[in-house]
Amino acid sequence: MEALTGILLLCLAVGVYIVCSLYLLQNPCILHKKKQLGFHCRHISHRGGSGEKIENTMEAFKHAVDVGTEMLEMDVYLTLDGCVVVSHDNNLLRETGYDKTISSLRFQDLPLYKERLEVTFYVGHYSTGKDRKFVLLEDVFKEFPKLPMLLEIKENNDLLIQKVSCLVKEYRRESITVWASEESAVMAKCQKQNPSIPYMFTMRRGILLLFLFYTGLLPFFPLGESMLLFYLLRIINRTYIPEESYLKNRFVVCLLQK
Repeated sequence: MEALTGILLLCLAVGVYIVCSLYLLQNPCILHKKKQLGFHCRHISHRGGSGEKIENTMEAFKHAVDVGTEMLEMDVYLTLDGCVVVSHDNNLLRETGYDKTISSLRFQDLPLYKERLEVTFYVGHYSTGKDRKFVLLEDVFKEFPKLPMLLEIKENNDLLIQKVSCLVKEYRRESITVWASEESAVMAKCQKQNPSIPYMFTMRRGILLLFLFYTGLLPFFPLGESMLLFYLLRIINRTYIPEESYLKNRFVVCLLQK
């Protein structure tokens, strides 16, 4: 009899937990304060709109704005002479055909982009354009002073993080700029350098987010992040095969879609 009572109480507790979790998941503001971002965007241009023009060029950024983008996403690196440059890769082989790193060259010595650059998410499709020059992050800030931007820091470089933060402060963009990185250690440095800039989920925190969601714990867990970015799921396993092996697994993709 005691065992049966224990089972009934356990089932009741689990049932109450599930109901509370589902209700709070639909009404998160009961436990958490709603985030007040300085912008709202539904259209984000990856690498400045790499599908139409050569990625991360000023021409690509301007074209993305002309067609209505609400945010520019880009990666940044530091040149040998300390300039913050917009580029998806540090090694320039894919982008220019030269097997050199941005960090080993001065800004004025960076080669031009290839005349035809394959679009990562569209196999066999090449972007072209008149503009093939690498651009400084500062010049992008000057050109689009009010446009939200997401800046991904891919290398654990204290000087790079410091210089990006200084540029954001100088151009008064802290409310419309987002820290981004896949690495938790890098993100921690970004937050410490400038905690007033909103930030996105790292890879590790993204996995934690999935765990919290599927265990029902998410409504009870405070989150400091403001954005979550991921691959466009409908093209995974179709036109684009990710380098990460786990993203080729349809079960994993199904979990992420939830």
